[in-house]
Amino acid sequence: MPILDVEIVASDPNDEFPDDLTLALADAAAQVFGSPQGTTWVKARLLPPEQYAEDHGTPIGVHPVFVSVLKSRISEGEELETEIGRLTAAIAGVLHRPETNVHVLYQPDATGRVAFGGNLVR
Repeated sequence: MPILDVEIVASDPNDEFPDDLTLALADAAAQVFGSPQGTTWVKARLLPPEQYAEDHGTPIGVHPVFVSVLKSRISEGEELETEIGRLTAAIAGVLHRPETNVHVLYQPDATGRVAFGGNLVR
């Protein structure tokens, strides 16, 4: 049941999403997580470059991607590090961005606190 919320800082104010971008992200993430078909969900948004900043100014050519991950249970230790590395590489590959510009945030475990269709994740 991984759910990814992906914010992509556009490299140009006129950037648009390719029609298949969100599906490509979902397929890449599902492969990383080893999810059964139809169980990895992705929401993606394009953030105009003027709506992103870094303190003291954003370096030229830096267009980050922010990924929030919600899973029923988060892996730990080396397993989590490996998963993060694979997810970062997969997302960077789909978006043609350097891995150093992909930032991943794991939300707390969804088990016992998230419901789908009124059914609590157990």
